[in-house]
Amino acid sequence: MRRVLIIGNSGGIGAALEQEYISREWNCIGVSRSLDRLDFREPETVVNILGSIKDLFHTVIIATGALKIDEYRPEKTIRSITAKGMADQMQINAIGPALILSNIGRLIVKDCPTRIAVLTARVGSIGDNRLGGWISYRASKAALNQIVHTASIEFARSLPKLACFSLHPGTVETPLTKQFINNHQSRSAPETASILFDVIESRSSKDTGHFFDQNGLQVPW
Repeated sequence: MRRVLIIGNSGGIGAALEQEYISREWNCIGVSRSLDRLDFREPETVVNILGSIKDLFHTVIIATGALKIDEYRPEKTIRSITAKGMADQMQINAIGPALILSNIGRLIVKDCPTRIAVLTARVGSIGDNRLGGWISYRASKAALNQIVHTASIEFARSLPKLACFSLHPGTVETPLTKQFINNHQSRSAPETASILFDVIESRSSKDTGHFFDQNGLQVPW
């Protein structure tokens, strides 16, 4: 049976992806902050929790992230940034996933095509930024994209059948995003998960190091 590890399976997208993989008869293991106390503000929890996992996986999905942290909301202007607000965004959205990637190689099956999908955001694209705003969140996702791209180069040496890539899930209707959706076209979490399954599982090693949207199309860096 094929195995998937979903990191962040208690969030709206992560939980929906877990149900989607289970419905397709995958063996699914999930790890999250609320259920397993995986806390990116306490880096030792990443090492300890991943170190306790003994299975090998065909797919790993990093579905963590935060748009609003504590009372700090996405900024509308550069004049609104604070050092702590920006640091928190970097810790949760970039440094945390980097710690996951640094500890994940040993959990990947080596003798067949495998995938690491890191959920990021289109607003992290520097080339696609035409609206401005959301400086800290954009910067953290841009940093995450660089981390994924760089990690994919290293993974290609030891895991040549692996596709490690960034993935924009689209605008998803969850309690955390409801206040920010406005007039954007959105999908429910279950509908999104069904679409993302096909995008993720159709990636191959030739796609490693790239940035895809929810339709499987490449997004500019």
